[in-house]
Amino acid sequence: MEATAILGWVDYLVIGLMLMISIGIGLYYRLTGGRQKTTEEYYSANKSMSILPVGIALMVSFMSAITLLGVSAENYVYGTQFVVINISYLIGTPIVCYGFLPVFYKLQATSAYEYLEKRFGIKTRLLASIVLSIQLILYSGIVLYAPALALETTTGLSKTTSILLVGIVCAFYSSIGGMKAVLATDVFQAFLMFASLIIVIGTAVNDTGGFSEIWKIAKDGKRIQFDNFSFDPTERHSWFSLIVGGMCTFLSLYGVNQIQVQRMLTVKSLSAARKTLWINWPILTALSVTTCFSGLAIYSKYHDCDPLKTKGKGFGMDMLMPLYVMDTMSSVPGLPGLFIAGIISAGISTISAALNSLSAVFLEDYIKPIYSSITGNEFKQKNSIIWSKLLAFILGIICIGIAYLAQYLSGVLQISLTIFGVVGGPLLGLFTLGMLCETAKQNGAITGALTALLFLTWIAFGQPRPRPIGLPTSVDNCTVTVSSNTTNLINNFNSNDYFYLYKISYMLYAPIGLFITVAVGWIVSNITRDKKNYIDPDLFFPFIANRIKTRQQCNLNNTSLQSKYSNNQNSDYLDNDTTKM
Repeated sequence: MEATAILGWVDYLVIGLMLMISIGIGLYYRLTGGRQKTTEEYYSANKSMSILPVGIALMVSFMSAITLLGVSAENYVYGTQFVVINISYLIGTPIVCYGFLPVFYKLQATSAYEYLEKRFGIKTRLLASIVLSIQLILYSGIVLYAPALALETTTGLSKTTSILLVGIVCAFYSSIGGMKAVLATDVFQAFLMFASLIIVIGTAVNDTGGFSEIWKIAKDGKRIQFDNFSFDPTERHSWFSLIVGGMCTFLSLYGVNQIQVQRMLTVKSLSAARKTLWINWPILTALSVTTCFSGLAIYSKYHDCDPLKTKGKGFGMDMLMPLYVMDTMSSVPGLPGLFIAGIISAGISTISAALNSLSAVFLEDYIKPIYSSITGNEFKQKNSIIWSKLLAFILGIICIGIAYLAQYLSGVLQISLTIFGVVGGPLLGLFTLGMLCETAKQNGAITGALTALLFLTWIAFGQPRPRPIGLPTSVDNCTVTVSSNTTNLINNFNSNDYFYLYKISYMLYAPIGLFITVAVGWIVSNITRDKKNYIDPDLFFPFIANRIKTRQQCNLNNTSLQSKYSNNQNSDYLDNDTTKM
């Protein structure tokens, strides 16, 4: 395996400074302001946050190290078709703003899953919070693994050391700083993420002679692809799968996910919360497009000597960007360190968001109800704060364990989006069913969600399944021996050899989960319809809520008229009876 340059002392100084700033932000918010005397301050910052930092934080929460490493590698190996997903973000933003967000803002709950208890019952809430907890813990472990890859490639540190370093720092400042620390650190880390990408692209522009030359090299290598308009669900990436699947994934993350809902409730009003989402969209798209182009920048360096074929079995596609940085920037002290700081920051920002939200879910959905059922008393505010911090730290340690298991997976981008689809689709379906269908009941909601979850788990992880086909790469200009262990990215396979459902694009898991949950939930609810009780209009999408309010007002008016008519009739009868007397 060809030797790779490693970081110097200046680079370590830059990385260390970044980690110290992150820890410092957590300590600052622990020792200032209200000092987190209430869970409202710890989880929702007492609704004191301004629009811009929250808008940036919404982007950072899920644009993690997985995005920087995975999306760049996606464009290097499979081409630019993935860029189309950004259209789905624009479509999904108004749906969240004017559909889901008004419901949650009226509810004003620490846990978004309190909605499901009010709409359906406690069983539905517990099911959703358990599924969400599994999703976020798994995802956080994979996110933690991504910067460990970068550190291993550039420092020579083992994955074990890298995971422990990043994981402990993240668990520490997330547990002491609360929501204000998480949001403030997100803004700082967003700057580092953009800086990392600018460094990569700028270096490639300087080496190749311009943006047009990068584009030309990518076009000659057949990386420029925007022409897949197929409706075939087995096509990995097409306009259909990326827009429909991307929109449902976006809705599951920004519309009903605890992390994002909790952030949007840190501002003072519903209109302010909507503005945070509209601020988030261009920043999110800018980072996504920039990351995609960084993959082409990396390809301009390796188009005639693919490291996936020369670096040996232990080298994966997600290590391409760190390798590029060390191959092109190691001669400039501090520059590779700034890049690695950006990768670590991207991971930390996402994990801290997940830990803070998981802590809220565990406290509100598990600890408090269990305590109240056993003792008959309410959970004290002082104990809530202690448990909030303890839970965040413990969950951080659990994520470190998951990160060790993540090293046995390949392709962090596809794995993370698969998890979002398998879990996010049914969760999105639960909330959509509740907010859309007046006749939906708890038995239908649970049946629909479990059916979707089991079906998606089967088709997403069933074996054997085909490997995606990478675009052709060259080793014509290599000075090292080509490894025979890493050519599997471009090996062809016979599609007929695999079960059809196992070939469905992972991008379609979220819409499939949404459809199954809503369809099965509605059917079961109407088959086993129970006695109709009062419906709270605030638990439905605004256009449904307005219809319910209108109907209820009409019923109220009719009842009043009937009552008045009945009273008049009784009065006439009494008058007539008196006359007779």
